[in-house]
Amino acid sequence: MPSFIDESLIHALLKEPKFASPKTAENIIQKALMLKGLSLEETAILLNCQDKRVLAKLFRAARKVKEAIYGRRLVIFAPLYISNFCVNNCLYCGFRRGNLALARKRLTLDEIRGEVRVLEEQGHKRILLETGEEPKAGIGFLERAIRAIYSTKYGRGEIRRLNVNAPAMSVANFRRLKKCGLGTYQLFQETYHRETYEKVHPSGPKSDFIYHLFAMHRAQKAGIDDVGIGVLFGLYDYKFEVLALLSHALELEQRFGVGPHTISVPRIEPASNAPIAGNPPYPIPDTDFKKLVAILRLAVPYTGLILSTRESAKMRDEVIGLGISQISAGSKTVPGGYKASENRNRKRKKVSGQFSISDNRSLAEVIRDISKRGYSPSFCTACYRLGRVGADFMDMAKPGLIKNFCLPNSLLTYKEYLLDYGDKAAKKLGEKVIKRHLKDITNRKIKEKTIDKLAELETGNRDLYF
Repeated sequence: MPSFIDESLIHALLKEPKFASPKTAENIIQKALMLKGLSLEETAILLNCQDKRVLAKLFRAARKVKEAIYGRRLVIFAPLYISNFCVNNCLYCGFRRGNLALARKRLTLDEIRGEVRVLEEQGHKRILLETGEEPKAGIGFLERAIRAIYSTKYGRGEIRRLNVNAPAMSVANFRRLKKCGLGTYQLFQETYHRETYEKVHPSGPKSDFIYHLFAMHRAQKAGIDDVGIGVLFGLYDYKFEVLALLSHALELEQRFGVGPHTISVPRIEPASNAPIAGNPPYPIPDTDFKKLVAILRLAVPYTGLILSTRESAKMRDEVIGLGISQISAGSKTVPGGYKASENRNRKRKKVSGQFSISDNRSLAEVIRDISKRGYSPSFCTACYRLGRVGADFMDMAKPGLIKNFCLPNSLLTYKEYLLDYGDKAAKKLGEKVIKRHLKDITNRKIKEKTIDKLAELETGNRDLYF
C-alpha cells in the first residue's frame, strides 16, 4: 500500500517559498482568521517565515482562532499507564525492549482500580489510557482495563471519558475497542519521514511504517469517529513534520469526511537507556516550537491541540496562549505511579517512566495557575456522551459553533470540581473566574441556563451539561 505522505512534494514546498515576502505571509495569516484552515503551500510559507513582526501577528492570530473555536477554556486530563512491557525497540523510548535495566510492570485490574481511585480523589474526570505493545496487553487486556476504569467510582469521583493511546491494531480489534466506550483513539506516527522512521524503529511490530501510518484509516473503518494524531518533534525536521501532519489531516478528511479530533505536539525528552532521547537528531528551539504550535492552530483550526507535561511549567504557560486546547496535569508515566506517589515513604522498587516529565505541578496547582491566566479549566465530556463526535462535532467546530457548548460546560465542570475538591483559596479564585467567563457567553438563553445549572450544582446535583 503506497504512503499518502508525498515526501518529494513536502521538500519542494519547503524549498520554494524561502523568499516569500512578509506581505505574503501576512495575507495568509489574515485568511486563516476566517477559520477555513490552510493549504500545504500556505503552511510552508509560514513555516519558513522568520520576520519577527509577522511572527507576532501569527501568534496573535493563533490565539484568536483558538478562542473563536473553543473559547478561553482548557480541557484537562491525566495519562494512565497500565503496562511498560513492550516488544518494540524504539530508540527514543524508555519502555523499549532493549532497556534491560527497566523494572517491568503490568498492572492488575485491582491495581488499575487503585490508580483510578487516586485520580478521582484529585478531581480528574478524563483519562488517557497508555500501554506498551506486548501480547499480554492486547485487546483483551484493554477491554478489561477499560471496564475496570469506568466502573471505579469513589466518593464524588468517576471517569466520564476514557481515551486510549495503544498500538496500531486490526479493524476487528478496533471494533472491539469501540464497543468498550472508547472516546478518542490516539496514536502518534512519531515521524512521517520514512527513512528516519525505519532508523528509530529497528525492530518489533512498530517498525512497519505503512501499517502504523494507516492505523487511523482502520480505526475509522471500525466506527471510531474521533482519532488523535501526532509526532515526536525532534526526530526529524519540524517543518517537514508539520506539513506531514497536515497531509494526514487532509487525507482523513478527504477519505472519511472527518479530520483528526486532536493533534499532539510532544518534543523528545530524555528517557532511561533510550539512545537518542537525550540527544535528539533535530532539536527544536523554544521559539520554533511556539511557531509550529501557532501554525498548526491556523492550519487545522477545528482540531484540539494537546500539550503534555514533557514541557516545563513556564513553557506550557507560554504555549497555551498560542492555540493549545487540551493539557495533561499531575502526570505519571510509570505503571502504578499515582498510587506510588501517595505511598512515597514506603520502600518500593523504582520503576522508570516512559520519558522525563518537566512539569511536576499537581492538578490543583495547574488549575490555579491557568485560572490566574484567564482560562477556564474544563473536565467536560458532554460531546462524547451526547454523540457530538466525528462529523457532527466537526460540523459545529469548523464554524466556531462548538464554543456555545464548550464554555458553559467548562464552567459547570469547574464549579463541580471546586465544590468537591477545591480548598478555600481555590474556591475564591474559581468563583471569580466563573463570574468573569459568564460574561463571554453571548447567547442569552444559554447564559441563563448556565446560571441555573451552576445554582443546581450548589444543591448537590452533579454531572450537568449542554
